[in-house]
Amino acid sequence: MNLPIVKVAAAHVAPVYMDKAASVKKAVSIIGEAARHGAELVVFPESFIPGFPVWAALWAPIYNHEWFKRMTANSILVDGPEMAEIASAARQHGVFVSLGFSESTRVSVGCIWNSNVLIGDDGSILNHHRKLVPTFYEKMVWAAGDGHGLRVSDTRIGKIGALICGENTNPLARYALAAQGEQIHISAWPAIWPTRKPGNQNFDNLSANRIRAGGASFEAKAFGVLNAGFMDDTMLNMLLDGADSEAVEVLQRTPRAATQFLDPTGAAIGDMLQNEEGIAYATFDLNACVEPKQFHDIVGYYNRFDVFDLEIDRRRLMPTRFKDDHDAEPGLRRSVQRQEECRQEECGSAGAQ
Repeated sequence: MNLPIVKVAAAHVAPVYMDKAASVKKAVSIIGEAARHGAELVVFPESFIPGFPVWAALWAPIYNHEWFKRMTANSILVDGPEMAEIASAARQHGVFVSLGFSESTRVSVGCIWNSNVLIGDDGSILNHHRKLVPTFYEKMVWAAGDGHGLRVSDTRIGKIGALICGENTNPLARYALAAQGEQIHISAWPAIWPTRKPGNQNFDNLSANRIRAGGASFEAKAFGVLNAGFMDDTMLNMLLDGADSEAVEVLQRTPRAATQFLDPTGAAIGDMLQNEEGIAYATFDLNACVEPKQFHDIVGYYNRFDVFDLEIDRRRLMPTRFKDDHDAEPGLRRSVQRQEECRQEECGSAGAQ
């Protein structure tokens, strides 16, 4: 068995906050830079376009209406022009791209999802995933996703899967990807995750991300890309504008998340970035996924399929299903029409009697 060796880039970068057009331009530039440095897979953090809604953590929802309107206005369609521009860059440079974005829909002006796509080196979308459950205050921003994107893409550089932030806490979601032979596990995270006033923290974001991503790599015996966002001064100042003193302290003192890479044992490899913006790199030799499987192969011998049975519904959820006469085959339409005529004739006869 001879598996690929791949150079991976993780963009520990800030978006142009709440500006989808400028964030797309920045993403295209980063893809080009990473490709010139030999990367074959370029990963972006959670909700890179148009940025993570940190404001939902800082104030009560009644003070966030304007932020929400700005967020929805700068969310993008999975088949829209912004995504097409990024896909074109992936095709131009011959690289795979994993992108976190806030997704809009044509059927609602206010429904958005926390989504991720994997774009192939030919510019095609290989997988489109919507976060299953928005976490904590995210529920005031994003709708719940579905299982459609719980898929691993079999590519020339390996079998690639991705989960968004808190989904990496869900052992069943992680197993769903491991059970498809995942070799590269992407976990996307925000730059900051406030839960309490600093000094009274009840959640260590830095450690929590590392534990969850490490668990995914250790369980699946897969390489990990732990890709967090970055909060630059522009984003910080936008959030500070009009903030009270407590919110200011939270933003200034809450630890920033880190971007790093993991091997199939869960150990850190390659570059690590936390408090400075940049692109981190690592090289994955997928042949290293084999030996650890001898210790525990949770989708092979180290399982009891007679005891545990997992069923995953990967249907894309839709708001409704319409049934119209013109959707039927011509012969079927004639049959339906004749049945309706007969019904009306029978009703008319019954009324005459």
